[in-house]
Amino acid sequence: MNYNSLRLFFYCCLFLLFSAKNIFGQENPLSFSRQDSLRGTLSPERTCYDVLFYDLNLKISPESKTIKGFNEIRYKVINDFSVLQIDLFENLQIDRILQGNKLLKFKREGNATFVYFTEKQIQGNTGNIKVYYQGKPQIARRPPWDGGLSWTKDKEQNDWIAVSCEGLGASVWFPNKDHLSDEPDSMRLYFEVPKGLYCVANGNLLAHKSVNNLFDSYEWRVSYPINNYNVTFVVGKLAHFQDFYESKDKQLLALDYYVLSYNLEKAKTHFAQVKKMLACYEEKFGKYPFWKDGYALVETPFWGMEHQGAIAYGNNYVNNEFGFDFIIVHESGHEYFGNSISVADHAEMWIHEGFTTYSDALLVECLTGDYQQYLAYLNKFKDKIQNLDPVIAPLGVNYRHWRGSDMYYKGAWMLHTLRSLLANDALWFKTLYDFHQSFQLSVVNSTQVIDFFCNRLGEKFRPVFNQYLRYAKPPVLKIYQRRKGKKLELHYKLESEAPMFELPIHYRIKKANDDFQALRPNKDWQKIKIKVSKGQEIEFNNNAFYFVVEDTSN
Repeated sequence: MNYNSLRLFFYCCLFLLFSAKNIFGQENPLSFSRQDSLRGTLSPERTCYDVLFYDLNLKISPESKTIKGFNEIRYKVINDFSVLQIDLFENLQIDRILQGNKLLKFKREGNATFVYFTEKQIQGNTGNIKVYYQGKPQIARRPPWDGGLSWTKDKEQNDWIAVSCEGLGASVWFPNKDHLSDEPDSMRLYFEVPKGLYCVANGNLLAHKSVNNLFDSYEWRVSYPINNYNVTFVVGKLAHFQDFYESKDKQLLALDYYVLSYNLEKAKTHFAQVKKMLACYEEKFGKYPFWKDGYALVETPFWGMEHQGAIAYGNNYVNNEFGFDFIIVHESGHEYFGNSISVADHAEMWIHEGFTTYSDALLVECLTGDYQQYLAYLNKFKDKIQNLDPVIAPLGVNYRHWRGSDMYYKGAWMLHTLRSLLANDALWFKTLYDFHQSFQLSVVNSTQVIDFFCNRLGEKFRPVFNQYLRYAKPPVLKIYQRRKGKKLELHYKLESEAPMFELPIHYRIKKANDDFQALRPNKDWQKIKIKVSKGQEIEFNNNAFYFVVEDTSN
């Protein structure tokens, strides 16, 4: 998908604004490099074309830890151009770039490459280039967080190779337009790997052939749009088994599992939980969104990643205290939020991670039928919210080191807060369902998401989105208490930054078994008098909404 010149103008203005002060009214301590801008900004050399199809062909050589091949990029011309930008990490060598039989000139600037055409590309036409390249891709130091290629061995000393590149960018291993706003409509992946090893990639396996005495080939085809960091391969001594999930309308979805051969029997038992999970997600969000390509788990030498239709699994077949495997559940949730609904900029990854982390909690409620278990799951990670930066990061600069994990945990607690404020589960779950149905297989931004929910739930919820997403600090209930005989005098106010933000706070006397009572705090100090017995204390219900209490009594 491509963004028009108005959106480009918006990004450029926003980038200039961030250089002095970010949009949240806070001084911005960050600085961004030329490379950040080349990767993150939709410049004219990137908006001039829309990627239609990638045809990636690679030979993978574990002994030398090298790759060699080409990527053919098919595109539609959005605006007339003679120069376009593609992306490939500078440690990988570009041998040549062809359009048909014509050799094209190119200039490399760090990880960006500018391709010069002999003939102007005309708006509305389609074209293609082939980028031939080779080299040693960056080795992943701490995958999947610090990604690249993992060249490892399984416990039987067989080669076991995988890629992880979220944030880092798919240009760490193949040439592409490395911006989340532009997904190819489909893709072909062809790999040659040493004999005796199996190669799994996204989509469906079309062919497995012998190339020569040393190498076999595997050809895979993706039928749907796919964001670049989800493009993957895993090579290893893998065993394959298959199962099927039956949807509510009686259609069968292929479930393909690729695991290390010595884990085959263990995996057959452990992966049985996938069907119940898919049934819950179908109920909450709709049918699995990549039906034609099927669902797959692939065992990897790192913890996990939401690779579309080929989910990376490396959690050692362990369930958590809630009875499910976190990596299976979380990375599968990304098939809906992250893979089906994708963001246009890394700055808005809360749409991927906040919704998916929230879907983990919904799965607990779905499997157990117990709202209290859902709350228990949410409360497990509330203390991980750091409130260091706004959840929405700077746009247009590919900044991937935004501090903390608030896009996950604060994002999920914001959605839970919305559910609690709405107090209408039928409407809430219908809105969640319709959200995925309305935006599936598309690229979105925060404004579109917020507008959708506010149109369905009411404009009064817009300040809630703004408070939790656009400001670093959480809502703070400031209190101080004075005891006067059998009365407790409670002084309170709510500090928040989003205009028109309101949050009811519920309190009761601890261990008195009374019902919670509501306060309506605002920016001004208010007080109430509460009858208490000796030793009794006040407590606030922090299960419904996300806020922080600051007691200044002492």
